[in-house]
Amino acid sequence: MKRLASLVLLLALGSQAGIAPAAPQKDVVVQDGITLRPMNKVWRYFTSEQALNQQSALQYTGLLQKASQQGALVPEQDPRLRRLRAIAARLIPFAPRWNAGAKDWKWQVNLLQSDEVNAFCMPGGRIAFYTGIIDKLKLTDDEIAAVMGHEIAHALREHGLEQNGKTTLTSVGAKLGGAALSAWLGIDPSLTNSVTNTAGQLLVLKFSRDDEREADLVGLDVASRAGFDPRAGIALWRKMAELNQRSPIELLSTHPLGDERIQQIDNHMNVLLPLYARTKGTTADKLPPYSGNVTVR
Repeated sequence: MKRLASLVLLLALGSQAGIAPAAPQKDVVVQDGITLRPMNKVWRYFTSEQALNQQSALQYTGLLQKASQQGALVPEQDPRLRRLRAIAARLIPFAPRWNAGAKDWKWQVNLLQSDEVNAFCMPGGRIAFYTGIIDKLKLTDDEIAAVMGHEIAHALREHGLEQNGKTTLTSVGAKLGGAALSAWLGIDPSLTNSVTNTAGQLLVLKFSRDDEREADLVGLDVASRAGFDPRAGIALWRKMAELNQRSPIELLSTHPLGDERIQQIDNHMNVLLPLYARTKGTTADKLPPYSGNVTVR
């Protein structure tokens, strides 16, 4: 029992000291009313931005080719794809506000025939939506903009680069920690490797939840400036909750729970709504209620 207690203690200390470096609170920055974690350049030592962009380009091209072969790549003339591209065309001009490099990205928007409720934006502006998220949630244009803005924000804030670096560091740290613990405790290395790997995975999930929170707000900032109602973010998560009544335990989820996300978005309406109202030539207090197909106060 002493050894087990020591093992747990060391893992806890190691996770705080080595595997999960966090930016001090004083380094947090506020841009346009949104609190952000600085984009930590240390991860560039573990992941090449150029290599990651090249890898994402190859993966995206491969995905489209495979979808085309299977008849799952929605054709250019499909009104749903045209709708996505029209929305993207309004969002993209505001992307460089959050990442100057975005002005040189080779943006792509495609639609895949799938029941999966999903969408993503790879590094470099490679966007894909699945028909399931549009059809099952009956998304309005404002809600599509909320989803697309969120996914674009992941790329703008370099979450993929950061996550890749963290995963690499966590994997290395887990292996080194497992070997050291095994030698010190005199137990089977497979046991320590298993425990340290699990600890590492949970830390990576925590990082991802932070990324999700940040992407919600940055994405809605972009959408609001492009003339899309930010209250769609609340409507979107209410729809998600209806679709998935049984939410996963947050500790084991890469996404914050819906109620938490709704509250965060609602807390920033004083920042987001004036941006949207300005595009309509009015003020936030004179805006009509959100005109989606769910109730939003």
